[in-house]
Amino acid sequence: MRLTEKSQVTIPKPIRDRLGIGPGSEIDFLDRGDFVEVVRKAEDETPADRRRRLEAHLRAMAGTLDLGGMTTDEYMEEIRGPRDDLDPR
Repeated sequence: MRLTEKSQVTIPKPIRDRLGIGPGSEIDFLDRGDFVEVVRKAEDETPADRRRRLEAHLRAMAGTLDLGGMTTDEYMEEIRGPRDDLDPR
């Protein structure tokens, strides 16, 4: 993909179709550090709509983290390191 002289890009049709966007649609660019995410702006979205969208996303993500049989406490110690720096008083 290449920028035009006006710093414009063409969003590929499969992505436009998936996002449900077309000419005149509002989109946002979210800076995610190493990449930029293109998202459709929610037009006339109510708080209830946003909640339903978030809940659907959370349901889709449920069960996708494999802890390899570790308990939550074991996993937290794995990612944080041992808590031996605490004062034992």
